[in-house]
Amino acid sequence: MKLTIDEYAKKYKMSKQMVYTKIKAKSLDFVVENGEYFIVVAKEKHSNTPVHKKEKPTVAMVISLYQKENKQLKNKIAQLEAKIDKLVAEKEQMLREERDKIEYLFHKKDEQLKNILELINAKMKIEQTQKIHEIEIEDTQTITTTIQPNNETTYLVELKDYLKSLNLKPSQKKSIKKRFLKAYDSDVRVIKKDGKIYLDLTKYDYSDFLEEN
Repeated sequence: MKLTIDEYAKKYKMSKQMVYTKIKAKSLDFVVENGEYFIVVAKEKHSNTPVHKKEKPTVAMVISLYQKENKQLKNKIAQLEAKIDKLVAEKEQMLREERDKIEYLFHKKDEQLKNILELINAKMKIEQTQKIHEIEIEDTQTITTTIQPNNETTYLVELKDYLKSLNLKPSQKKSIKKRFLKAYDSDVRVIKKDGKIYLDLTKYDYSDFLEEN
């Protein structure tokens, strides 16, 4: 395709003087016909491929984009809140378990202490009762002294005299006597001599025979 100097200058937006300068420098293909210069240019190839114009964002598109991002943010917030709730619940469960453990140990120790105190009190009462009985027996009973082969002296009190010294009802004395008779063959504390039952209060404790079942 051939263009005149004017056509070339207008097409490529340059001055005629610049076009002539390029011709002199032989940087342009040209021909001379009838004394007039023509610039030879290659024909422009028009592509059949359709050019997709970039779609301009509309208000609806912008709103839709914001809504999508907002939904994603809400989902992330919900996930974080769920994780936080789970951690809080686990922490609270751990604290509850630790509290229950401490309460259990405290209760157990408290029960042990109560049991120890009860045992001490019971022992003191038994010892006090036994001392009272011994004092009464010394005043009212006949004590049998026996010297064993190993020169060990035992002080025996007949059951009948022992029961007389106790401030008990006849029915209670009868029940206690039955307990002694029942335990004779199996309890070394119950001593039978000359058809009578004797007790060694200096050596044994008989408080369990006095307790009501």
